[in-house]
Amino acid sequence: MPTYQEALELVLDRAAPLPARRVPLREALGRVAAETIRALRPVPPFTNSAMDGFALRAADGATAAPDRPVRLPVAGILSAGKPAAAPLPPGAAYRIMTGAVLPEGADTIVPVEEAAAGDGWVTLSAPPRRGAHIRLAGEDIPAGGEVVARGRILRPAELGVLAAIGCAEVPVHPQAVVAVITTGDELVDAGAEPGPGQIRDANIHSLCAQVRAAGARDLPFPRVADRPEAVAAAIVQALAAADVVLTNGGVSVGDFDYIKSVLEGLGAEQVFWRVAQKPGGPVGLWLLRGRLLFGIPGNPVAAMLVFEEYVRPALRRMMGLARLHRPERVGLLAAPWRKRPDGRLNFLRVVARPRGGTLEVTLTGPQGSGLLSSMTRANALALVPADTLELPAGAEVLLHLLDEEEDH
Repeated sequence: MPTYQEALELVLDRAAPLPARRVPLREALGRVAAETIRALRPVPPFTNSAMDGFALRAADGATAAPDRPVRLPVAGILSAGKPAAAPLPPGAAYRIMTGAVLPEGADTIVPVEEAAAGDGWVTLSAPPRRGAHIRLAGEDIPAGGEVVARGRILRPAELGVLAAIGCAEVPVHPQAVVAVITTGDELVDAGAEPGPGQIRDANIHSLCAQVRAAGARDLPFPRVADRPEAVAAAIVQALAAADVVLTNGGVSVGDFDYIKSVLEGLGAEQVFWRVAQKPGGPVGLWLLRGRLLFGIPGNPVAAMLVFEEYVRPALRRMMGLARLHRPERVGLLAAPWRKRPDGRLNFLRVVARPRGGTLEVTLTGPQGSGLLSSMTRANALALVPADTLELPAGAEVLLHLLDEEEDH
């Protein structure tokens, strides 16, 4: 069995970024730029007014004072999108609107609030400052300037800037499509009343939500009965529809655990099966038809933990993201903890709270892998090495912070 770290490296070594494709700006939000994008032309493309006011030569109002106002004739009105037909006449002004092209000859804008306008005249009571309220061509982005770096997540601001430089389509790493298959004759839908020996299928909802939270697109499949031919048919269909396949349940060594044998029958290449960790030990990774296929255990905590620690970073790499892993911090255990020798790395569901310049770590309660409600209380996972059998109160533990964005 590989260790957790060995298994994670095996996963990431095989999670190559998805081939780039060009998508319309409307579809690019949250995607990752597949190449660096530069402006072919300056933004703004021409020098323009930043205010509603009057375009003039600063020298023509240089002597203006409250007791000696300067009055200039208004030669016309300039609106956005309609450049002046002629240069600014000497000793005159243009009435100008925000965004309008600065007329030739003008070197300043006097806002309407700082001038007194009359019928065909504007009166200044203070000398204007040369260059005031003018947006220069290329002031925002020069021609050839970098707009979006390769690997950048495209947020609303990036989409606006790309539109400003005329980039209507952008090369991105696409959203990964993840097929989610749950197996088990004992499962019923969330809205159904379970019969004797049946339980509601919680995992399809938590796993699909984790897929969406990772920025990928979930593709839930109809639940599969515990029959080899049904499992095989679902996997083949999923491989044709998705970039990654998650099977949930049926991956251990029970009499009705068919995932491993079915995959072997389909010719899948096993990367690993079972990891020296708890919970989530019976987890596997296979390659089939160029796709990653994760066999995830059915216990609900184990399923969520395996997704968090293995599938989520793999999806992020496939979608072109550079930061793959949740923040790691060191906290201090509030109460002693012990375990029996099992040779496994233990993931503990914990609450990490700032206290006295450090993080105080308390368990969410019992740590059984079927206690899904414990995940609602946890904001971190504490990693206890395989050879550590007990920890006293105040002991340091390594934490993966679940509620914070990846930082490395």
